[in-house]
Amino acid sequence: MLSRCDVAVVGGGIAGLTAAALLAAEGLEVVLLEAHSQSGGCAGTFRRGPYTFDAGATQVAGFEPGGIHQRLFHHFGLPLPAATPLDPGCSVQLAGETQPIRLWRDPQRWRQERQQQFPGSERFWQLCALLHRGNWAFAGRDPVLPPRNLWDLRQLLAAVGPASLASGVLVGATIADLLQLCGCGGDQRLRRFLDLQLKLYSQEPADRTAALYGATVLAMAQEPLGLWHLHGSMQELSRALEQALQQGGGRLLLRHRVEALRPSAAGWQLEGVGPGRQPFRLHAAQVVNTLPPQLLPPLLGEAMPAAYQRRIEAFPDPSGALVLYGAVPRQLLPDQLGLHAQLEWEQPGSLFVSVSAEGDGRAPQGQATLIASVFTPARPWFNLPEPVYQQRKQEALRQIQAGLEVLLGVSPAHYLHAELATPRGFAGWTGRPFGFVGGLGQHPSRFGPFGLASRTPLPGLWLCGDAIYPGEGTAGVSLSAFTACRQLLAAGGRQLQLR
Repeated sequence: MLSRCDVAVVGGGIAGLTAAALLAAEGLEVVLLEAHSQSGGCAGTFRRGPYTFDAGATQVAGFEPGGIHQRLFHHFGLPLPAATPLDPGCSVQLAGETQPIRLWRDPQRWRQERQQQFPGSERFWQLCALLHRGNWAFAGRDPVLPPRNLWDLRQLLAAVGPASLASGVLVGATIADLLQLCGCGGDQRLRRFLDLQLKLYSQEPADRTAALYGATVLAMAQEPLGLWHLHGSMQELSRALEQALQQGGGRLLLRHRVEALRPSAAGWQLEGVGPGRQPFRLHAAQVVNTLPPQLLPPLLGEAMPAAYQRRIEAFPDPSGALVLYGAVPRQLLPDQLGLHAQLEWEQPGSLFVSVSAEGDGRAPQGQATLIASVFTPARPWFNLPEPVYQQRKQEALRQIQAGLEVLLGVSPAHYLHAELATPRGFAGWTGRPFGFVGGLGQHPSRFGPFGLASRTPLPGLWLCGDAIYPGEGTAGVSLSAFTACRQLLAAGGRQLQLR
């Protein structure tokens, strides 16, 4: 075990793996500390007999030319993990309907679909497309948001173009405001569709999702972007980033849980427990923390600035999730939905469903894994008497299976495997407080310039992950890691560019 390093990265999810691999490639001595027995975090996987289940994330973005994952692996000189573009990216079935709304990969086909599904809404979609083009050009110039010093501000100003300046007038607007602006505010069916899609990626419905964020979310399934299905499992992305870390000479230490971050004369002292509950100490010149910011107060203790703690404690709770992990005979599944679908459902809530592809390594031939997740308030699942907890868990399982019978025609008797995870299980898997499954939510008050910065008030402590700009998903957290690494290196007079 190293007793000292240049940079300690805390948390071995996609953000931590990305940050550690980037810094190791720059010649720094990097140690990545992960509490679990495998890397991946919310994008990890687990096995049940012949089945491999993606524990949290089930799809990726950023694999297209110019996308963050494509840029990263080109920088590392490694191939991208094998993946297939999703077409449709998702199918959405509203309550009481039998024909889904399909988000086709081809922009023209998607335009025809939405015009048929939502007549009179094209002004709204065209405005979203205009905002998205400006957003994407802005993001492609690698801005730093929110800026916290002159270097950050220079990166931000260098990324600003005419389109981003024009869209700045909508920085406080929501997607619901865009609907009103385009004369679609009264289209309740369109609003229900948007609420389902936006909640999935921003943790907020249309009237609480920042317009500039939501406009890009609504374009993610179409070329030249797109969503992707990894071959094997989501773990393949983690394995590829582990290879990049090893190639750069960095170290990944599994089963090492960091319990305290203490400023020291030489930087930082990290304290925690390793395998067999053996305590460890690691001295690092700098720390990149990828754990949820809600964990900073207990990690930092008296070193936590009071104003910074008040700000973090004022953030609303992210959502938790109920997740059914199942397996069914593939012949029972409908063909028209694709591999990802949403169902507007009353109890316990609307479902997001992911199905494995034939031959992708997640299930034996002729069978499919089936993952159905539902957002839920996280805290109420804790401190329940065990009989009450088990009763609520079984009721949620029954309700989710009822929704899947409507969406897929699969009855409970058809399952080859079925188990339900609650926020309690996710907290145990990831170490995230109360099993929170996302970041801070992309409300206008927490989006972009108003969000939590990767540069903290404490010198040598940097943040990245789904609570930091630009937000959730594997592409979002990798971008946040890239930004934190740029800032860290710039503080030492070095420049990081993805070649």
